[in-house]
Amino acid sequence: MNQSYIIGAIVFWLGAWAANEWLVRRQTGTRFGSRAISLAVPLLFGISLLVLWEGLVRGLDVPKVLLPAPSAIWDRLTSSLPTLWADFRQTFLKAVLAGYVIGCGLGFVVAIAIDRSSFLKRGLLPLGNFVSALPIIGVAPIMVMWFGFDWQSKAAVVIIMTFFPMLVNTASGLAASGHMERDLMRTYASSYWQTLALLRLPAAAPFIFNALKINSTLALIGAIVAEFFGTPIVGMGFRISTEVGRMNVDMVWAEIAIAALAGSAFYGAVALAERATTFWHPSVRGG
Repeated sequence: MNQSYIIGAIVFWLGAWAANEWLVRRQTGTRFGSRAISLAVPLLFGISLLVLWEGLVRGLDVPKVLLPAPSAIWDRLTSSLPTLWADFRQTFLKAVLAGYVIGCGLGFVVAIAIDRSSFLKRGLLPLGNFVSALPIIGVAPIMVMWFGFDWQSKAAVVIIMTFFPMLVNTASGLAASGHMERDLMRTYASSYWQTLALLRLPAAAPFIFNALKINSTLALIGAIVAEFFGTPIVGMGFRISTEVGRMNVDMVWAEIAIAALAGSAFYGAVALAERATTFWHPSVRGG
């Protein structure tokens, strides 16, 4: 045991905590200063957690097979960039993006169809709640049997996972516009599609983007888990399951880090698109 690592890590973590407490109490008076503090606080907190992790692992001599230090994970990540890029391309750029676009698009279209049909509203929505509760570990092997071992079966799993959140949220959003606004559109002799485009879809936009943000993380999780049940010798899920068997835990954590960064960037891109699209909404104006 090396106590200097432990003490140094704890001191750094406490110092970062004090600095964050000081930052969150600062009143800059400018929008730029507020945003800078909003970025600095989580960044400093994340760095302090990594330093604490590194110090405890080194100070307590934790075996690498149980928990590698962040420095060891970084070394493996930088030395395995071609493998990590191939896995990322197979899982994210193929399965996740394809399944996300198809699943969210189908959910949106079917929600509009449900809005036009009371039969579908009463029959399909309860079925959607049932299907959305199906466990992914039960669906993934079936999709592999149907669509093969390549990325198409993983995209099918992503479609199933993203379809119903988009369907339910869009259907709820289309019902969010008030009766007074709808009556006003009727007095102007607006058709269904004019009312949909000018009133109901703008009112449903926060609900739709909420589903898009939820699905941005569900899609990546679904694709990675689906790769555990059959895939070519490439992919983030395949690499995780294989390297765990080989006791290469640093490679597993490198894949986890790439997945976390990709998921966070994907979520952030959708959130930025939401701010640009729904700038009129009170939740965005107040941010």
